[in-house]
Amino acid sequence: MRRLIFFLLALAAGSARAEAAVTVFAAGDIAQCDNEGASRTARLLAGHTGPILALGDIAYPRGSSEEFRRCFDPVWGSFKARIVPVPGNHEYGTPGAAGYFDYFGAAAGQPGAGWHSRIIGEWRIIGLNSNLEGAAAAAQLRWLDAELAANRQPCTLAFFHHPRFSSGKHGNQESMDAAWRLLASRHATLVLAGHDHHYERFAPLDADGRPDPAGTRSFVVGTGGARLYPVGPAQAPSEFTSNGSWGVLKLELARHAYRWEFLPSETGVPADQGRGTCRH
Repeated sequence: MRRLIFFLLALAAGSARAEAAVTVFAAGDIAQCDNEGASRTARLLAGHTGPILALGDIAYPRGSSEEFRRCFDPVWGSFKARIVPVPGNHEYGTPGAAGYFDYFGAAAGQPGAGWHSRIIGEWRIIGLNSNLEGAAAAAQLRWLDAELAANRQPCTLAFFHHPRFSSGKHGNQESMDAAWRLLASRHATLVLAGHDHHYERFAPLDADGRPDPAGTRSFVVGTGGARLYPVGPAQAPSEFTSNGSWGVLKLELARHAYRWEFLPSETGVPADQGRGTCRH
């Protein structure tokens, strides 16, 4: 009887560990040397542990090694071991995004490609390079298709720089339509992007971008520290927008569910939080 009790207690403990959420943070558009925004979001992150998804445009204005050293490293450099990055368009102000790939090393994926995949908790986390064109973009899509087909994790999150949907300055990025369709059709739960310097949450959408309660939810989190942009009229599927503060998105990723909360660096900014379940 005693052995049975110990077995049941161990089984319950193992189940609890499997269901425990992993906390992940995300933001893009981060470090401008002449702007204090990145210092404010760094203070937010300093009070937390967990991986950080950096959604591109990490060091301004050209993503050079000098700008990573002088603008990014003094404010976010202490988090380097926690950062899982993707490149933005500003990184390609330096040919081949060499400063970015040199700074992050293996975490950035193979130079010239920049896509990567890993497991965090119970989630498959996929980073894409939204700057690729032509043959390189086609190769990335083939890799993404194979990665999603082989995925056995219960939940999937993808992140890249250019948002497929945005109510901000740059708007919807048609260049990411093929990737979005693959992710939505293969039941990805969350998609994160930056590029527009505001925070926005969309309703779950299907592959065609139409509201679907069983669809893929996306966020724009371009609030990592660069100057904030105005937000235009919200698109119909948009559920929340804010450009009143820098901040980071906090995600609690459990086995079959997630919880989100936008953490602003300024007081008095409307909060956004909620929860959802993974797609199957």
